[in-house]
Amino acid sequence: MSIATYLERRGELETYFDRTAVDAWAKLTSDAPVGRIRATVRAGRDEMRNTLLSWLPQNMSGARLLDAGCGTGALSIEAARRGARVVAIDLSPTLVSVARERLPSDLDSSTIEFRSGDMLDPKLGRFDFVVAMDSLIHYRPADTCRIMAGLAERTAEALLVTFAPKTPALAVMHAVGRLFPRGDRAPAIEPVGEQKLRRLLMAEEGLERWQLGRSHRVASGFYKSQALEMTPR
Repeated sequence: MSIATYLERRGELETYFDRTAVDAWAKLTSDAPVGRIRATVRAGRDEMRNTLLSWLPQNMSGARLLDAGCGTGALSIEAARRGARVVAIDLSPTLVSVARERLPSDLDSSTIEFRSGDMLDPKLGRFDFVVAMDSLIHYRPADTCRIMAGLAERTAEALLVTFAPKTPALAVMHAVGRLFPRGDRAPAIEPVGEQKLRRLLMAEEGLERWQLGRSHRVASGFYKSQALEMTPR
């Protein structure tokens, strides 16, 4: 992975989620009323988050979990309720602030360490579980695999990620999205076919001791995402 390319895309994402879209994102991830299209996205994200949570142990006492791209913290909160010690990190300091504000009063604040920064920072330490929900979908497939290899280096039990599945419907949505003014667009999503991604992952240096497990696709209106599980052999 080109460091320059990674840093460039990371910078675009930070700008978009911390400035351009922060209010809309905070509203989408709340229970505030939203329009029909955003309601389908909210429902899809809820289903995906519940899927990823269902792949984690119900009892996570003593386990350390990295929520890579935590957004407003919904998954982090549920993992902490199961006993996990969570590091919740996101590129957007503003979204991390929203996540802190949404921490339930009945949950010990020390169970979640909220941080803004780079999910690949080795100073974050080692984890039993890493979850990256919709935080890698803006990177090219080859770069996504290298990012996953970097995360896997510090993961003991399972790496759960999502990617944008390459489908005709998603291609149409991208074409429509290009009609919007450049300043209003989100950073481009990089769709990839599941079989191609599996081949790339299995050929990626650093993932030799890992195997692919469960997969689940969510399609809810404008929300299209697919979860993939990796575990050590």
